[in-house]
Amino acid sequence: MQATNVVILAAGNGSRMKSDLPKVLHQVAGRAMVDWVVAAVAPLKPNKILTVTGVGAKQVQDHLAGKTDFVVQEQQLGTGHAVLQTKQALADNQGATLILSGDTPLFTTETLQALLDEHARTKNAVTVLTAFAENPTGYGRIVRGEDEMVLKIVEEKDASVTERRIQEINTGVYIFDNQLLFQALSQVGNDNVQAEYYLPDTLDILREMGQQIGAYQTMDFSESMGVNDRVALAAANKIMRMRINQGHMQNGVELIDPDNTYIDAGVQIGQDTVIEGNVTLKGKTVIGQENVLTAGTRIEDSTIGDENIITSSQLEEALVGNKTTIGPYAHLRPLADIKDQAHLGNFVEVKKATVGLGAKVGHLSYVGNAQLGADVNVGAGTIFVNYDGVNKFDTIVGDRAFIGSNTKIIAPVTLADESITAAGSTITDDVNFHQMGIARSRQANKDDFWDRMPHKKG
Repeated sequence: MQATNVVILAAGNGSRMKSDLPKVLHQVAGRAMVDWVVAAVAPLKPNKILTVTGVGAKQVQDHLAGKTDFVVQEQQLGTGHAVLQTKQALADNQGATLILSGDTPLFTTETLQALLDEHARTKNAVTVLTAFAENPTGYGRIVRGEDEMVLKIVEEKDASVTERRIQEINTGVYIFDNQLLFQALSQVGNDNVQAEYYLPDTLDILREMGQQIGAYQTMDFSESMGVNDRVALAAANKIMRMRINQGHMQNGVELIDPDNTYIDAGVQIGQDTVIEGNVTLKGKTVIGQENVLTAGTRIEDSTIGDENIITSSQLEEALVGNKTTIGPYAHLRPLADIKDQAHLGNFVEVKKATVGLGAKVGHLSYVGNAQLGADVNVGAGTIFVNYDGVNKFDTIVGDRAFIGSNTKIIAPVTLADESITAAGSTITDDVNFHQMGIARSRQANKDDFWDRMPHKKG
């Protein structure tokens, strides 16, 4: 296989996105578009990957640091001008140069490898990646000769009636003989309405030089989608998420409603896990086997063990063991650590806290900056009061402790193993082994108070 370099075009301002973020950094299924492009070309083992940056150059370079080298297109004067910025780095190289855009996240390594193989087999000066479109409206058409070589790429506005019927379209991906690429680029002019230098103009120049222009057609038209606005971004997300979902289903994950299940790239899910519709899994989430995630659950950057039932709840940077039940409407915030067989009821919030083996936290409770031991029972409406307005403080609750409903635990405090708090108490001091802490006002009953009520007057 001949040596290959890759040029990724990422200099455009993406005005149709109507965003301050560079276009190529908008996300598809949890990754920036340009990340998908880099991920697709990296397995090709190119000698060098060069990204051409322009608008938002620093943001793009910071994002891709260590993954590619960079050149800057100071003025956006067209795709040919963009590639010309790589001349100093590439012009003396032998072999081939693959060129594609940073806003085309759907190309696969398999398709690009097939293009490279075809280029090497045919020894073309340039091989264009094309696709078959049921509706080619808006795309440049590939006009081939009787020998199947490419005669020209004609833009729709310039196409004849016959040419508009052609369904083979230009994807904007090219692989050139590197030496011939820069020879042709030196002859590209800008005599057009936009006064820009267009990369496709090199094809006519090479043909006039007597060089062979070929094409390789992929049958998966969806890969060719470029993202220029939010509508196309949504479409690309839908396609990518369906690929991701199909991969999980093929690996033994049951998605009840895959069209409405949103799983980022890189999320790991074990077999026999069942996921209902309207579930979102993001970031570096890892989910084990035989879990059930019900509708409305959102999990981000969290690790979930096996055989858990998570009902309509939200988890962020949380750790969940095995055989737990969580929710509905629980909220696990960063550093929540839920041990095996624990139970969190509805509307329970846990932050920077450990809930021990088999512990139960009833509904409408908040557990923050705390360590709960094994088999602890936390009654409904309990609040771990961990913040004095300046500092956070920790609470330790021992094994088998029983926290009565509506207890307020004012940290820092320690409740020993098998200690108890009376319902409605405000606990400010430690409670020792087998003690019950009770801290509430003594009840007083007022006789004949009914007669004082406003509704009795007048």
